[in-house]
Amino acid sequence: MRYRDLSYWLSSVDEPLAPRPGLPGDTDADVAIVGAGYTGLWTAYYLAVADPSLRIVVLEKQIAGYGASGRNGGWCSALLPTSLPALARRHGRDRALDMQRAMHETVREVGRVVAAEGIDCDWRAGGTVVLARSDVQLGRARAAVAEAREYGLADEDLVLLDAAEAAVRCQADGVRGGTYTPHCAAVHPAKLVRGLAGAAERRGVRIFERTPVTAVRGGAAVTPAGVVRAPVVVRATEGFTPTLPGQRRTVAPVYSLMVATEPLPEATWAEIGLADRETFSDYRHVIIYGQRTADGRLAFGGRGAPYHFGSRVHPDYDREPRVFAALRRALGELFPALGPEVPVSHTWGGPLGVARDWAASVGLDRSTGLAWAGGYVGDGVGTSNLAGRTLADLIRGKESDLTALPWVNHRSPRWEPEPLRWLAVNAGLRIMFSADRAELRTARPSRRAAAFSRLLGH
Repeated sequence: MRYRDLSYWLSSVDEPLAPRPGLPGDTDADVAIVGAGYTGLWTAYYLAVADPSLRIVVLEKQIAGYGASGRNGGWCSALLPTSLPALARRHGRDRALDMQRAMHETVREVGRVVAAEGIDCDWRAGGTVVLARSDVQLGRARAAVAEAREYGLADEDLVLLDAAEAAVRCQADGVRGGTYTPHCAAVHPAKLVRGLAGAAERRGVRIFERTPVTAVRGGAAVTPAGVVRAPVVVRATEGFTPTLPGQRRTVAPVYSLMVATEPLPEATWAEIGLADRETFSDYRHVIIYGQRTADGRLAFGGRGAPYHFGSRVHPDYDREPRVFAALRRALGELFPALGPEVPVSHTWGGPLGVARDWAASVGLDRSTGLAWAGGYVGDGVGTSNLAGRTLADLIRGKESDLTALPWVNHRSPRWEPEPLRWLAVNAGLRIMFSADRAELRTARPSRRAAAFSRLLGH
């Protein structure tokens, strides 16, 4: 397999991407971690920092960063898949705000580790601008700021922008206003995950690649090469979780796809903006996201690929020409300065994990020794760091502010059996696409989108 072909990010790392040696046979450890993405590696890193005597083994089917950690949009953000009102309904207002504040701090913590470990991942804490390109979208921007104020968040957390203020940050076509938050950094995600793997190894963590895990049970992770026996086994597999026995309905693997342009000339950037490498999106229903890369490209992605029956995950699903064409059109509509033929150099995609209640979670079952984290719904670059720190405290039996957060030991319900799961996920995608089209046509908020959001518990 040519790992460099998986994404623009993996194609541009300054290392050969040769797999580390696989597991040589049966071994004992204090902690076994399944998955060498952000979640698994942050967990290993913080455990090794806290207790260098721990024997920590990370098992990876491919290479570190093969999954979403090497293919995402590069937003290290404070976003959570669950809204503050939904968190407050489940856990109370104060605990919901604790969770949001913990995510704000997480962005700073990732930046601290990147600097301390010398991880060259093009880190730029330029924040996020979310554009409103219609009156309906501007109404959603105002509602987002009003909700933030209701929960005690101030201008330094989220501020409403008028048309001129939004255009200063991102000169997209038809901007009416938007919002800005400083709680986000643009990163090169593959450089981050690869650098994190190196930082963990320097602290004594053993990473075995090309070592698929065929079963996870209390006290052991089973592979074709041998069994890793450990009192704690961490499942850190996110969108690939359904490939494990007994986990088919734990999360739904939903595909998100991306394109990257050729490096753009400075004259084009003068028209587009993003001078501080702000990450950007807008207030449509079907999510889009983008960033200005350190080498002057636009990396841009969004939803739109179908969910595949039976929660199947396959490399063929990473590429949907129809979705790539739609992303290219959307990018050209946002930025006419790109010209009639948007100069795309790379296309790629991959699965992310969606829990049935749209709630990320982290936990440890002490009766079995099984730990987990995931369900990030695409917001995992930052959230995985909070998960790794939290798991490190849980595994070591340390009570802390992190272990008191409301997502700890949350159990999402299992997804419905097929064909209900296939019908529900793909119907939801069609509803949101139709809602965006209806809003463009009627200039009124979509009732179907509001109803679907309520169904999801948002």
